[in-house]
Order: sequence, then C-alpha cells, then structure tokens
Amino acid sequence: MPVKSSTSRAPEEPAESAPLVRPLPQPTLASAAFWTAGSDGVLRILRCADCGAYTHPPLPRCRSCRGARVTLAAVSGRGVVAGFTVNHQQWLADFPPPYVIAVVALEEDDGVRLTTNIVGCPAGDVRIGMAVRVLFEKAGDVYVPLFEPDPGRAGQSLPVPEDLEAGRTVRPRASAVKFEERVALTGVGQSAVGRRLMADPVRLAVDACLAAVEDAGLTLDDIDGLSTYPGRVGSPGFSEGGIAPLTEALQLRPTWINGAGDTPGQSGAIVAAMLAVASGLCRHVLCFRTVWESSYAALVREGKWAQPAARATGMTEYLAPFGAMSAANWIAVQASRYFHRYGGDRTTLGWVAVNARANAARNPEAVYREPFTIDDYFAARLVTTPFGLYDCDVPVDGAVAVVVSAIETAADRPRPAVLVEAVGTQILERLSWDQDTLAREPQTKGPSRHLWSRTSLRQDDVDLALLYDGFTFNAVSWLESLGFCEPGGAGGFIDEGRGIALGGRLPVNPHGGQLSAGRLHGFGHVREAMLQLRGEAEGRQVPDARTAVVTTGGGAPGGALLLRRP
Repeated sequence: MPVKSSTSRAPEEPAESAPLVRPLPQPTLASAAFWTAGSDGVLRILRCADCGAYTHPPLPRCRSCRGARVTLAAVSGRGVVAGFTVNHQQWLADFPPPYVIAVVALEEDDGVRLTTNIVGCPAGDVRIGMAVRVLFEKAGDVYVPLFEPDPGRAGQSLPVPEDLEAGRTVRPRASAVKFEERVALTGVGQSAVGRRLMADPVRLAVDACLAAVEDAGLTLDDIDGLSTYPGRVGSPGFSEGGIAPLTEALQLRPTWINGAGDTPGQSGAIVAAMLAVASGLCRHVLCFRTVWESSYAALVREGKWAQPAARATGMTEYLAPFGAMSAANWIAVQASRYFHRYGGDRTTLGWVAVNARANAARNPEAVYREPFTIDDYFAARLVTTPFGLYDCDVPVDGAVAVVVSAIETAADRPRPAVLVEAVGTQILERLSWDQDTLAREPQTKGPSRHLWSRTSLRQDDVDLALLYDGFTFNAVSWLESLGFCEPGGAGGFIDEGRGIALGGRLPVNPHGGQLSAGRLHGFGHVREAMLQLRGEAEGRQVPDARTAVVTTGGGAPGGALLLRRP
C-alpha cells in the first residue's frame, strides 16, 4: 500500500519538494521489529549470540552457524555501496524517477546487505565503494532505512564484499543410475504469440497443449500427467491459472499433477515431469507454460482490470519500499557490480541485444524482427542503468507445451525424440537478490556446475545455447557460469556478436530469445532447442545440431538442461 512519507524527499530533489509516495512493506511476525526499530534513528539487525554473525532479512536461525540465539542488535548504520542502479523508469505514479537503488553492505558484517535508496547527493556521484550512513524516513507505521554519503568518510573508496565461492561444491551423484536416461521429449507445441492478443489464457494453454500432443503422435487419453509453472500462484498475467483450468478445459484425468513456483527455473516443471516418468508413475506427461502479461498490462492501463493497492509481501517486502519494482532493477544492480569488478561497459550487453534481433529477423514467429545496430542500442532510452530499452525482454501473450515420455515409447513417436543428457538443479547460493551473489545473476553457478557433474560431455560438445535472456545480463551470466568463457570474459567471447551469431563458435538463441521473439518465460527456449535438434528450425537452423544447453530462471532459483539428438 503506497503512503506519503512524513519526512521524505525524492533522492535527487531538495527537502522542500512534494513528498513521494512509497509502497509500504507488510511487517510480519518476524520483520515487524526491524521496520519499527528506526524510530530512534538507530538501525537494528539480528545478531547471533553464539558466533556474532548478523542475519538479514530476519530469520529464526543464524545464517552462519545456524544457532537459535538471534536477537535484534543495534549497529552503527555505516556501510558501503556494493552495487547500484539509477532507475529512469516510472514504475509508480508518485515515486518519480530518476532515483538510485543500491545494495549497501554493513560495516559490522559485509554479509548483511540492505536494498535501499541513496539520497542526499546527485545520482551521478554515487559509486561502488562509496561510504554511506543510514537515515530513516517515516512512512505510515514503518521507518524506512535510507542511506546518504557519510561526511566523515567523504572521498574514501572502501572495499566491497566479494561473491562467496569457497566451500560451495556440487554434491556427488546420489546414484550411478541417471533418471534422465529413462525419458525423452517427444512433442512440442506453441499457441499464437503476440502483443496484446486479448485472448483467454486458458485457450492459449489449450492450443499449445493440443499441438504438443499431436506433435508427439498421442491422444489426450494417453496423457497421464500434467506439470506446469507456476501453477495458480503469482500475479495475474503470469499464468493461465494452473492445473485445474486445463484439466477442466480438456477433461483430463491425470495420474499425477504438479504446479509450483518453487522449482529450478521454469524448466523445473519439465524436470519434475521427468522424475514422474522415470519413477514409473507416468508414461506421458504434458508440461505447459502460459503468459498473458501484455494483455493484462493493457487491461490495467485501460481501467478494465482492478489492481487494488496492497502492502509489499514476501520477497518484495524489502524491495518495493525503495521503488525497486522490477527484476530490471534487481539485476541491473548486479550488472553494475560485474562491470566494476571485471571492467568493460554496456557494449557487451549491446551485442547480446543486437544478435538477438538479427536472429529474430530469420524467425517469422518473432514479435520484433526489424534489425538494429549497436548505435541504435545506445540511442534507446535508459530504463535502469546499465540497462536500456533493448536490454529488456518483450512481454507477450502465448503458451508453450512439451511432452515428456517414457524412453521405451520414443521409437513409436512420429518425430525424432530429443533426449535429456543431464539436468542442473542444485542451489549453491542463498535464494536472494541481494544477500549473496552480486557480480553475476544469482542461481546460475549452482545449476551450471551440477549440469556438468551429470555428464561426460563438455562445453566443446555443445552446438548451440538457449540462454535465458529476460535481460541481456542474464545471458552473460549464464555464458560465464556454464564455463563457455572465464568470469569477466563474456565480452571477448561475444566478440561484437560474432562469437554468438548463427555461424559463430556458439550460436545463442537462434530464434531471437525473449529479447526479440518474446518472453515465453524459458519454455520458448526449450521449444527452440527441440526444433533445432530435430532439424526443424527453418531459416535459422544450426547445421548438424546435436547438443543444446538450455537455461531458465531469470533469478532465484534457476535451472539448466543439456539436450541431445539420439
């Protein structure tokens, strides 16, 4: 629920300007004390009485030693800017841009970070390594911690916390038997895809599912399992409503169902289906993913869909009060930290976007097909630094469905089956946007390492990559985490687009990806991999494609698949 702050000021405006309106967090039984602790101007964070480590957001156990003796303790309120973005997008009517969203690491424990706004200085003066101190803004019944330059440490460049790598290893395989060998991807289908189709999302899901079942040479009566992401949870526009509406629309009677948002990326729904088939519970599981974000946004703008104000809950409790309303903001912070650590600039991101559009020009299904140049990329408006318009994927309406079948049935299917060589699902980092990894997209390294631990194939065996590209930096993070180049080496590997082009060393997203073909939330990447491996990607076919890596997630958590021809 947005509320005017009694002492607020816009981050770049003088104190006498009109107060901005911040979305209010919803204090919980765990977090209420944190949100009210600033009433006396003192920042308080949970501290462990056993090991001394601090923990944020509030948890019932210490993040370091897992001890239970954690209590709220006063801290100095001093910290360092570990990453930031200057937001230029108008996400909220009464929270005017530009403003700085930053992740600040606390002086007492740099493993504790707060997403916040930097106030009291021009946005152009904010830098990684800047010393800052807390100040509080009363907003409704909470005290929002903001940070300003610390005058006592003006001009200093402080060390910033590094991403933690030590001790994070992939678990050894639990069994010598690979469940991946017991399944095959036998069918794939897609509905109409476009901007503002104003089509019933259940109809989109039905169209994709019927196409996938037909593609696999099956009937609806053969389908004994259903799996989707994220099910009935999430905001409108984010799914068709889950398992129930599809079973009703097609009058299915599955043996097993799955619909959840907590999976290793959106392709986790496919991995769950594989497990059901490999266990013998099912023979043919229909997996589907539907989005209608483009139409939903239009309905909200036109006043045809009520969007009542509500307090920020869950993950957004610690993000929305600072105007960090989009994954664009959260991932932009990490992109800024990446360039700070490894050097380089937006040019690396630009060539990802230019390549995606060049590939989309060969794909008649892509939403945007008109090529643009690197100069056009830099000329586009900024969204949230370092991201501009072409760094962001395209919200669309559409659905994709995939059939996962028992391997012994693959020979009976009319089209070549696609085999799953390995999956990557392990979590090695905290499931957080700001408390752990900062110099790459979170949850890319764990699935990548896990993937390679389950196969003897290596990077040189991969013919093409379908890398999740909700933003250009997602693809950069996956490229490096998968080991196609060293950390910080993506710019050289991309090589002004030549390295990832259709004829390059590793073709990336030949269909145009989500940046140009449209955001089908990872399932579009699975479909493109299947078409490529079946030799059916007309006009953009990677010659003799035998092995493809697919990543999905766009954040916490993520997942990876290694697919191959028989």
